[in-house]
Amino acid sequence: MLKSKFWQAFFALAPFVSLILIFIAYAIFLITVLNTVPQGGDKPDPVALFGGVGVMVFAIFTIFLISMASLVFYIVHAAYNPNLRHNNLLILWILLFLFTSGLGQFIYWIVEIVNKPQQSPANPS
Repeated sequence: MLKSKFWQAFFALAPFVSLILIFIAYAIFLITVLNTVPQGGDKPDPVALFGGVGVMVFAIFTIFLISMASLVFYIVHAAYNPNLRHNNLLILWILLFLFTSGLGQFIYWIVEIVNKPQQSPANPS
């Protein structure tokens, strides 16, 4: 799974896509709340007023799980990367993952995976 280009790209791009999805979920929640606010002196119905909270909580929980999976995936990938074993780059990348969240995984994906030349099989001639 660590060498799969699909999963590498998925976990590198998922935090950014998740950020867009959380803004969309928040907009839906906000529109729902604003549309159910009563006009005049009527008391608001709490169930109607906060009906979209469940969608927002579900979106936040899903994005949290995807972000944690991305973090674990790239820490394990960096630990098994032979280019990082003999110097301090492994510690640097792991700290970058921890402190910059999705941005660190995206930079690692570009620098260490996409821009590295593919190893070709030995020529048996």
